[in-house]
Amino acid sequence: MKPLRTFLLEEYLGEWEFKVRHHLTASDAESISVEELLALGTDADREGLMKLPLSYIESWGSPGLREAVAGTYKTVDADHVLAFAGAEEALFWTMQELVGPGDHAVVTVPCYQAMETVTLATGAEVSALVPRREDGWALDLDELRRLLRPSTRMVAVNYPNNPTGYVPDEATFRELVALCDERGIRLLCDEVYRGLEVDPARTITQAADLSETAVSLNVASKSYGLPGLRVGWLACRDRTLLERLEKRKHYTSICNAAPAEYLAAVALRNREPIWERNRGIVAANRPLFDDFFARWADLFDWQPPMGGCVCFPRYKGGDVEELCRRLLDAEGVLVLPASVYASELVDVPADHLRVGIGRLGLDEGVAAFDRFLRAQN
Repeated sequence: MKPLRTFLLEEYLGEWEFKVRHHLTASDAESISVEELLALGTDADREGLMKLPLSYIESWGSPGLREAVAGTYKTVDADHVLAFAGAEEALFWTMQELVGPGDHAVVTVPCYQAMETVTLATGAEVSALVPRREDGWALDLDELRRLLRPSTRMVAVNYPNNPTGYVPDEATFRELVALCDERGIRLLCDEVYRGLEVDPARTITQAADLSETAVSLNVASKSYGLPGLRVGWLACRDRTLLERLEKRKHYTSICNAAPAEYLAAVALRNREPIWERNRGIVAANRPLFDDFFARWADLFDWQPPMGGCVCFPRYKGGDVEELCRRLLDAEGVLVLPASVYASELVDVPADHLRVGIGRLGLDEGVAAFDRFLRAQN
């Protein structure tokens, strides 16, 4: 592994996330308490948690969790699920397992930095598949075909996308899966926002359900709003790949915490009411942000997310870094400047900022943002 560069987004959030008055860039849906989660379950769920031994559990993940995860897929069973400590651990090892020196990979940019940085650190050659704002951040399959090489071993995508909120239509996504299968390329799809589509009918089929080799990545943190559990997973019908990854996991987490996996399984079995709640929060927040960005249309280009709870509006008023700093200083409002999505491969548009719309109580933060802009104009 080559040295990993500083994780810009995590460093920025680490500095400000727990200090600010108004967190307007959260990437997860509103969390619920343990009590609220267990209220969705059965008496057996509640009794089972109280009697749960605080011992080590299987490195693969507890049987209860893996069965619950498998229940979210159409063609994946529990033997083809591997648990991780969040999505980050899964990304860290999967990129190293799938590519290395002499290989070529394609990743979508902008992206959650680990997808690009860890892939580069393996020594593989990496190309960026860059969607354009003027096209609604759409997946460009013709551009992807142009980027592919005989040495391409992996294509990594993220839908619903962070930070743009873009979701491809089902036909386009199936074409992507078929293209990778035809070329013998492993598709890795980060699906952590699945369940938060604005229109549930827009929910695309998971990659692992469409291909025997594709890898689906998910986590309890984002659409479930349970980041405190730190439970993620991979689903893939290639059992041999998962066996290799499980051996790598021995060098990091080894296994998750038993209570965390137990609670994650309860959430997965009750995913529909959790997703309905969180989609409702996003839907309730949408008019608030529609109105805000309409009032300031001379300063922002606003494209609301098609899925997930983050979006990437363009700032037309000058230096977005200065805007974010001054907004923090004046009103204690946190939004993420585009620089935290900086890529080593291409220039990410520098005039954007990430906004999160999945939390409760965002009206005060939006009002503070509005107050700040009025003071400047």
